Order: sequence, then structure tokens, then C-alpha cells
Amino acid sequence: MSKGVGTVETQFLTFGSTSEPFVTADGGELPSVTIAFETYGTLNADRSNAILLFHALSGAQHAAGINKSVPGTDDRWTEEMHTGWWDSFIGHGRALNTDKFFVICANYLGSCYGSTGPASIDPATGKPYGAKFPRVSVHDIVRSQLPVLEKFGIEKLHAVVGASLGGMCALDFVFHYPERVTNVIPIATGLRSHGLQQMHNLEQIIAITRDPDFLGGDYYGTPGPVHGLALARMISHKTFFYADAIEERAKIAIVQPEADIPWYRISSVLESYMLYQGQKFVKRFDANSYLRIIDAWQQFDLFKDAKSSGAHPLFSRCQHQQYLVFTIDSDCCFYPDYQSEICAELKKAEVPHLRLTVHSEKGHDSFLLEPKLYTPHLAYALAH
Repeated sequence: MSKGVGTVETQFLTFGSTSEPFVTADGGELPSVTIAFETYGTLNADRSNAILLFHALSGAQHAAGINKSVPGTDDRWTEEMHTGWWDSFIGHGRALNTDKFFVICANYLGSCYGSTGPASIDPATGKPYGAKFPRVSVHDIVRSQLPVLEKFGIEKLHAVVGASLGGMCALDFVFHYPERVTNVIPIATGLRSHGLQQMHNLEQIIAITRDPDFLGGDYYGTPGPVHGLALARMISHKTFFYADAIEERAKIAIVQPEADIPWYRISSVLESYMLYQGQKFVKRFDANSYLRIIDAWQQFDLFKDAKSSGAHPLFSRCQHQQYLVFTIDSDCCFYPDYQSEICAELKKAEVPHLRLTVHSEKGHDSFLLEPKLYTPHLAYALAH
């Protein structure tokens, strides 16, 4: 019988200095960086059983177990965050079996759950970074997690796993550090930011930045752009589920949002449900962090990285790795064609890989909601 990991705590690692700042791809400098992370299981003697797990855009380091409080998150650590976002996948006898593996999940640079981000205090001013926080790229996020691996003396990972934006991080990791990974499991993701994603993301960026309460990003100490952030979440939520699944979820959800649309009366459970999703998200996430991470997604393009580094074909340095690529047939956020592109590049580079299509009515969020569809395949891939 499978069993969860129980109560856990977030850990913190701080690195960097004024003389040796963390420099982002865009040229920004952070004199000190703190990365919040959690671990599950035990690292073996030769440090060969570690799995690095990357979360999705608005996720956190808390992937498994129960964690009711994280220092430095203010009131954003809501009840919704207390149970790990992949809790049903991690633990004794589960897909990421903690009897065998040491699992690490870190909060992204630029996020708001304990890692350094726009809401963090700028040591130069004693105030939140706000608009001064530099742009970050997916590769910046990946690089910022290397010191966590160094802390444990991990030179080579048994696997990297990630879904959605986390899958992009996983692919970035194996592209830039191929010698440090054996198994690669990207789930519902892509090699680059695609056109439809860029349009949806731009809508969200505009929704936040044109909220009058955004104040150019320096809104700390005020309510902030709650309407813009809620609207951004509603825009993104449309891509998380297959349309029919959203309607079905709306029918069973008990939601009573505080609607403040002056001239319009909410007339359906679907409208009520979407408003609720936006209002709920505002309570747990920071608008500046959302903008920084979504910007990293917008910039992501491994083909450009390959061109600049002379890597041809794209995965030419990854022939020793094993890939399990997951597709969700009803995914409207990372369409199946995006994983076809991944597999075409792996084939071109003669990298061993297997592609599995999950047949689900739950759309992109299937990877969060349906462990039975993934667990046997994840367990098999990680056993090798």
C-alpha cells in the first residue's frame, strides 16, 4: 500500500554576495539569492538516487506531504497550499518512490513562496524589489537551483521531472547540463514558447499591468492589482481544462464570489466558477512574481540556445539519456503537437525515448489530478 511523506518543512539556501552577485541572462544582478526547497526520501551513500522535480508556473517547492506554514510567504500560504501539489505521486510505493529516491523540489527564482522574488527585500533599499527585480529566464531559474544540488554533493541526477513550465525547466537543464542527468521525464510541455501560448500570456500581462492599482510594479503596502491578477488567472484557467471539463467542474463547485461587475449580473454557474478561480488565486500569489515567471515562459526557446551554442542536432549531447515524454490528448495549453516536436528532435539526435499519450477528459491539469494514468509509467521509467 502506498503512503505519503507526512509533515514536511521548507528549507532555505542563500548564496551570492555584493562582490559575486547572481547575474541573470538579461544582465540584472542580485547580490544575494535565497532558494526555498523541500526534500523527500533519503539520499544514498553515493548520491546517485536524486530526482530533481520542477513545478508549474504558479506552483511551489511544496510537492508532497503537509506543510501549513512557510516563513517569508506572508499570507500567501493559504490552506490551498498546505498539501503538496504532487502529493499523490510522491511517497512510499508511489511513482516517485521515497523508499528508493531522494526527491528535491525548489521554488523558482522570481516566485513568491520563499525564494528571492519581487516581493523580497532589496538589501540596498530595505524595501521590496518590486519593479526593480530583474527579468529572469528559464535558464536563470535552472541555474539558481544548482547550488541546492551542490549543497547535497549531487553531481549526477538519476532523473529530472517536470510538467508544463516545469517541463521546460527540465528540458533546459538536460540541454545545458547533459552530463548531470540519466533519465528525463517531460510532461505536457514543449521546446519553446508557441504562438497561441504567447498570445494567452500577453493577455495576462496586459490584464495585470493595466490594472490602475499595479502602480508600475511598486504596489507593496497596498491591495495591489487584484482585479488584473484575477483576470489573468481566468485567462490562463481556460487552457488548463478541456472546455467540457470546465463546465462539468463548474456544475459541482460550490462558489459564491463577490462579483463587482457594475452593469452585469452573473447568470450561470460557469461564470461564477471562473470568477471564483480568479479571486482564489489572488489570495495566494504575487502579481509581480506572476509577471516575471510568465515572462520567462515567453522567452523560452531551446532552438535559439542550440543555435547560439552550436548544438546540432538539438539533443546531440544527450545520447546517453533515456526520455519518457508524456502527452495529454485533451491538452489545450501544451498541445500534443508540441511533444511531437520534442520527439522529432530526440529522434534526429538518436536519443532513446518513449512517448506516451494519456487519454483524459481533464485537459492540461490531468498531470495533477489523475495519478493512476501516470504512476505505472513513471515508476517503470525511474526503475532503469
